[in-house]
Amino acid sequence: MVSVKSRVTAKTMGRLRLAGQGLLGRAPGEPAGFASVEECVRHMTAMQAQDLASALWAVGQRVPGSTASDVRAALNSGTIVRSWPFRGTLHLVPAQDLRWMLEITGGRMVRAVAGRHRELGITAEDIAHCRDIAGEMLAAGEGATREQLFEAFEENGQITKAQRGVHLLWSLCLRGWMVQGPMAGTGGKAAGQQLFMPFGVWIPESRELDREEGIAELLHRYLRSHGPATLDDFCWWTQIPKTEAKAALGRISGHLEELEFEGMSYWIPPETAALLDDGVPGARTLLALPGFDQFLLGYKDRSLVLAPEHAQKVVPGGNGVFKRIIVSGGSVVGTWARSGNGRSAAVVPEPFDPAGLPPAAARSFEVQAAKYLKFMAG
Repeated sequence: MVSVKSRVTAKTMGRLRLAGQGLLGRAPGEPAGFASVEECVRHMTAMQAQDLASALWAVGQRVPGSTASDVRAALNSGTIVRSWPFRGTLHLVPAQDLRWMLEITGGRMVRAVAGRHRELGITAEDIAHCRDIAGEMLAAGEGATREQLFEAFEENGQITKAQRGVHLLWSLCLRGWMVQGPMAGTGGKAAGQQLFMPFGVWIPESRELDREEGIAELLHRYLRSHGPATLDDFCWWTQIPKTEAKAALGRISGHLEELEFEGMSYWIPPETAALLDDGVPGARTLLALPGFDQFLLGYKDRSLVLAPEHAQKVVPGGNGVFKRIIVSGGSVVGTWARSGNGRSAAVVPEPFDPAGLPPAAARSFEVQAAKYLKFMAG
């Protein structure tokens, strides 16, 4: 471990995170991003995806020249999947990594919802019953939508109202019995949904890691993609107990560097730390990132990149729904919104500063807006 003691600012820290996440070139003039959707998701380890459209654009910002169809194609091919590996929240993850991730985090998530399951009247017997129902329905290998599974549950005496059905599906996926697979299609009620598939059919090959090895790999990959970050950030992101995270850090610290900032230890991979030698690029880079993007949501403490006085503008009322964000020079400087569809679609900036975006930033935002609309149409 090498201790890096440089004079850095919060904006510098933000730009280092942009670089680590593939949103900023490693040097002036160097392109940012990854060569493919699969490479992007593997580097990021997991990308928040409760809102699928936001997740598509999160990948698109990190894979130059890609389109929304490219990300959907990766879901349809099974190289990446959308599941609940952390905090009971949907993420995009590499398919071969999902099972060992669930083996590490699943037990804690089950315990966390035990009270809610008692309220909903969900027992272990109910979950086993639904597993049998779904197994019979999915045996043909064609998959089923959420509504089709709910209908089958109801026909067999399993109530799905009041979020009970959602929790039953989540329980089956959490235990590695079922997984969201290909997109259902473009028409009808199923448009934009994914079909549920038997886990072993959709992901026939999974990596095998024991708990200690898996936590160490998770921590290393998280810090490579999200650093500079703290151990508390990682523990919040995964809900892995800090005692186990500390033990994992001891095993991998030789592959990291420690960046001291405002009295706290941030961990960072050497290739990102090297940017400090000649000055971190990106001071004038402006990005239009989706809601729920890892750049903001991937950390317990978001104050490095989002001033606390503006937090309510990104998450109004603290309701957990993150608005799309404008990031300039490593800091969140506003939000943005989309209106209309097709040829009438427009992208509107909503900067925090009442004076609006400076002229150069406004021009950069127009470029980002055009890029976004082209990506989503592709």
